Amino acid sequence: MSEAPIRAEIEITNPTGLHARPAVKLTKLAKSFGASIELAFAADGPWIDAKSVVKVMALKAPRGAILYFSASGTDAALAIAALSDLVRRDFDEGPHAAGGRSTAEPGHVG
Repeated sequence: MSEAPIRAEIEITNPTGLHARPAVKLTKLAKSFGASIELAFAADGPWIDAKSVVKVMALKAPRGAILYFSASGTDAALAIAALSDLVRRDFDEGPHAAGGRSTAEPGHVG
């Protein structure tokens, strides 16, 4: 008996959408999990392999698009959480990037 897939949906807030660099980051992260992971623009599909950089780049998902994730396998919940977090962080691009520097310092008045 197989378990139901873990699903999530998240809006792309990255100003440039899901272009080449974010697509590579997303697929690289997806490949780090053993789960089978799929991605779609609609809850009912069509679904693509989230581990295929060519297929993910072909989506050309713009800012504001909703990405739907579906994963099944032993680490499916971890995969969905990590991928959703990556999208939420704007694929680590721009001012919200992990390790990025802010031009303003707290308490600093220019």
